[in-house]
Amino acid sequence: MTSSLRIGFVGQGYVGGSYANNFESRGLDIVRYSLEPQHVGNKEKISECDIVFVCVPTPTTPKGFDMSIIEAGLKLVGAGKTAVIKSTLLPGTTKKLQKKFPRITVLCSPEFLSVVSAQRDADHPFSNILGISIDNAQQRAAAEAVLSVLPEAPFSTIVSSEQAELIKYAHNVSGYMQILTFNTLFDIAKNVRADWAPIQEAIDADPMVCNRYSNPIHKSGRGAGGACFIKDMAAFSRLYRATLGKNKTAIALLSAAEKLNIALLASTEKDLDLLRGVYGNKVVSARKANKKSAKKSRR
Repeated sequence: MTSSLRIGFVGQGYVGGSYANNFESRGLDIVRYSLEPQHVGNKEKISECDIVFVCVPTPTTPKGFDMSIIEAGLKLVGAGKTAVIKSTLLPGTTKKLQKKFPRITVLCSPEFLSVVSAQRDADHPFSNILGISIDNAQQRAAAEAVLSVLPEAPFSTIVSSEQAELIKYAHNVSGYMQILTFNTLFDIAKNVRADWAPIQEAIDADPMVCNRYSNPIHKSGRGAGGACFIKDMAAFSRLYRATLGKNKTAIALLSAAEKLNIALLASTEKDLDLLRGVYGNKVVSARKANKKSAKKSRR
């Protein structure tokens, strides 16, 4: 595929790097910018790009959701050009950013890449979602232009930016909950001395069970870890509490899920640095103290 459009990528982590590799392999004119020495010199060239994919972190910290790195990326986009945010955004964020940066068109397009298979996922997406912050001809035309250069997917759609942002959270929150569900089953299996391996095999063979996250020992330990699950669940839970505070039952569900996941991660010392980044040092220290206390009581 060839295109006269110049495509920029702000951020060259596993998301930005994988997408840039894909575009480059298809013969598109690309510019990579990041803080790494090999790309940092391209900063000024980003303003010349027709479409700029912003692929940078959106941390959730004890103070809340942080979009400052995205704002720094949007400042590099040239007037009249299109910025496509690939980072995870709380519902309503794209619309706020469009108001803050009126000289450019701001769209969002959630990514669904796993760290271990990022390049394959970028090359063979199962969907391309484009979120527009204003439903007008200009933004729809920009969204169509972005769809024309993205790697082909079996499902593509243009939706409102809030819908696109929620589609990403639907993916991550459901994966988070799946991991916790199978961890509770794993606990029962251990309690009744049932070998988990045949259970896992049967789950994997069941077409009615979504088994992508069915393994309770997920990657390096128990619980939903990784760069996205911990921070995104915390951000979603805080948003729900802030906007739907009267729904105490749902808030209790989300809170209990976070507590269970923190306990599972801490029990296997998995992604403790990520836990600290989202919840602060105290949450990990408290879990470790409880773990030591439990060991002593069993002696």
